[in-house]
Amino acid sequence: MSNLDRRRFLRDAAATTALVSAGGLAATSATPAQAAPPAAAPTPARGRTGAVSFRWWGTAGWRIDIADRTVLVDPFLSRIDTGLFNPPFRTDAPLTVRTDVIDPRVDRATTILVTHTHWDHFMDVPYIAGRTGARVFGTLTAYHLGLAYGVPSTKLSAVKGGEVLDFGDHSIEVVGSLHSRNASYSVAFPGVRVSQPAQPTTIADLPEGDTLGYLLRVERGPSVYFTGASDVAERNLTGLAPDVAMVAMQSATTTGDYLPRLLAGLDYPKVVVPVHWDNFETPLQNPPVVAPADRDRLDAMIAAVRRISPRSRVLVPEYETAYHF
Repeated sequence: MSNLDRRRFLRDAAATTALVSAGGLAATSATPAQAAPPAAAPTPARGRTGAVSFRWWGTAGWRIDIADRTVLVDPFLSRIDTGLFNPPFRTDAPLTVRTDVIDPRVDRATTILVTHTHWDHFMDVPYIAGRTGARVFGTLTAYHLGLAYGVPSTKLSAVKGGEVLDFGDHSIEVVGSLHSRNASYSVAFPGVRVSQPAQPTTIADLPEGDTLGYLLRVERGPSVYFTGASDVAERNLTGLAPDVAMVAMQSATTTGDYLPRLLAGLDYPKVVVPVHWDNFETPLQNPPVVAPADRDRLDAMIAAVRRISPRSRVLVPEYETAYHF
């Protein structure tokens, strides 16, 4: 799909009403972290393929099935206990890949997109890449960490932001982004890897390593923007105008005007999906477990999105539910 065709698709798509369904349910959640009430399935918009499904795997993780291809974003299924939600937090927590949790869920993957290399985004990626033969896209840090785990260099693609990758029936545009700051205006485990390190053994061995966003455009289907952290370089968003945005929730307010800048930069998507609000050290079972403080933040985020972009639908996802946009 040429760049001109992409821009025309985005303009045409903007004139239509966003359709969201989840296994026959209307996916407009009025109550945070709960499934939407049953409703009649909407009639698909003309020209949509109907062959694309999006399943949330918690944190910022997604499985996207496009016909016979599967794209994974930040697949973190092991959900190990580090004490992050039940202090004390252990920076020396071992990286224990839960193959018993991963294998039943990952039967295939063609592409893995890594937003950044913290453990709750990257830890399971090398195992999944080895199991499926998927190609891994990420920063230079992700490339070098992949080598450290024994992923072949032929299956690792370093990207920076600005690349538009054509896969035939869909394309992926890489967008330079930023990681969120904590209450001390710092980033947990900062740093990059400019050469192959020893294989990581603890969560502290997986630094942030720079942060990316990804815009997935499906031919005759939706355009969806994926974030992995709650900060934004809004000048990099010009012209993306996705139908749907997967938006990471803030855990601190040190990033100024995060949602106003993000939503304006994305031209106020028709559907906004909050992510990275669940307790990702609990089993992947519905309803998602939410820490009390995070539930308050989620409620505040939903209210803010509705205030900033009143024409956007807010979908609070449940785990492993097939959503169709």
